[in-house]
Amino acid sequence: MDDDADDDGAASGPPLPPDDRLWRHPSELTTWGPGTIAASAPRATEVIGQRVVWPIAVAASLVGAAVCGGALAVTGALSSGRTEAVVEKVAVTPIVSTPMLDDERSVAALAEKLGPAVVHLMVSGEAGTAPASGVVVRDDGLVFTSAHEVAGATSITVVLADGRRLDGELVGADLPTDVAVVAIDADHLTVAVLGSSADLAVGSPAMALGWPSDGGDQPSVTTGVVSAVEHRLDVNGESLHGLIETDAPIESAWSGGPLVDASGAVIGITTDLAGEDAAFGFATPIDLVRRVAAELIESGHVARGWLGIAGADLTMAEAEQLGMSGGVTVRSVMGGSPAERGGLVAGDVITEVGDHAVTSSSGLVVAMRHHKPGDEVAVVYWRDGQRREATVTIGQQP
Repeated sequence: MDDDADDDGAASGPPLPPDDRLWRHPSELTTWGPGTIAASAPRATEVIGQRVVWPIAVAASLVGAAVCGGALAVTGALSSGRTEAVVEKVAVTPIVSTPMLDDERSVAALAEKLGPAVVHLMVSGEAGTAPASGVVVRDDGLVFTSAHEVAGATSITVVLADGRRLDGELVGADLPTDVAVVAIDADHLTVAVLGSSADLAVGSPAMALGWPSDGGDQPSVTTGVVSAVEHRLDVNGESLHGLIETDAPIESAWSGGPLVDASGAVIGITTDLAGEDAAFGFATPIDLVRRVAAELIESGHVARGWLGIAGADLTMAEAEQLGMSGGVTVRSVMGGSPAERGGLVAGDVITEVGDHAVTSSSGLVVAMRHHKPGDEVAVVYWRDGQRREATVTIGQQP
């Protein structure tokens, strides 16, 4: 999402004022300005469903999650034809030492600072109008939310934390990952810090934020822990793969809002496909959200890689017999597919795609997300008890 095309201008002309720089060292962020999480005025934040006291430090929560973020300059406008600098915040290693915080007040303080970046959506479609949530990720009005909440919408109204109501433009929605991007005509907005979901540990603290169905006057909050990663969710014939699972309750109107870690960095975008009666809440990992969002912004759709096989999870008995922790048994191979050209046949057991281990069919879907059509990828498989490797050129999913 970062475009450096305009960063290398000519050196002639007067120098820019010190405050006009697009990048700052994190040590300069101790005083926040417009567009940062700490810039908003303090406001009360409702904390509901809090069933656990966070077991570890909420790093930098009192000084604001923005201390843990570096400003990343990106360029471009979605539909106006303009090219301008905008700001996105990504988490970096904190350089400010902060006291350990583990009480309820730290949760409220962190939520108070994140609240202005959480937005309330009113989504209108053929079935009527329904509420959802979203999170501002760029100060020029770019919002991440749930694709299932906004796909097919005839209109979207975005209500900011300060009460402003703006028309939202659906930039793109990808249902298989439940990622959508909505744009609003605004600038200098408070943005959330985007973290990473790559090394999430089960048991780590997690906090979900979203707007109540009636809108309310501030976002609501629940806390819990990350209870699982790489989770598969099957609902009404739909499947979502590689999700974060949390025991922090997520109400239906919160769908599309942020799931954050102990430092306040966004680690996922929540989904309500499981329903309010589910024992756990779920979120699409933020690393995947960012990749999908970048494609939606660029082209309006996602180019999904394709092998051309039908497969099934290796059973526990089969895995034990083969001495494996898991894999995908190839049931059939489509004629002319990348898998066929790579030499795979029915009965092979796929255990790796590129750098990613494959222990289930859901894991195969997640591994394929890291590769685009045209990529040459090493596929490790087992046949007749022997390990083999094929080089496969990934195809475009039909």
